[in-house]
Amino acid sequence: MPNRSAGALTQDWEPVVIHKSKSKPQDLRKPKVVNQALRSGAPVQTIKKSDAGHNKKAAPAASVKKLDEAAEPAALDRVSADVRHAIQKARLEKKMSQAELAKRINELPKVVQEYENGKAVPNQAVLANMERVLEVKLRGKVGK
Repeated sequence: MPNRSAGALTQDWEPVVIHKSKSKPQDLRKPKVVNQALRSGAPVQTIKKSDAGHNKKAAPAASVKKLDEAAEPAALDRVSADVRHAIQKARLEKKMSQAELAKRINELPKVVQEYENGKAVPNQAVLANMERVLEVKLRGKVGK
């Protein structure tokens, strides 16, 4: 067994101070903290949410929709019939398939198909590539 000294036991304790970190805003919202502040008489700010707990649609959504419709047109312009027919005619004169044309302009065959069907939104870069490959004018005044 270890020997213990017969003298008085002494402890050299130094005081240690622990500082609490400042409370974070999300911690102040916890019910426990709010209730403690109410009991101690500290001022507590409360904000009532307009439709909290109700299954209702927010009213401003309708006005947002109206603003969107007023600012931007609902339907985008599609490829005109003149351009569609010009692309088709030039492609057939060159004896190319839609897939071959797509490969030559570095696009997907689906893109060429959409242009010929009139479903595509005109992109000037794609039209320029088609003009170069087909050697036909597709932008500006078509057929003139």
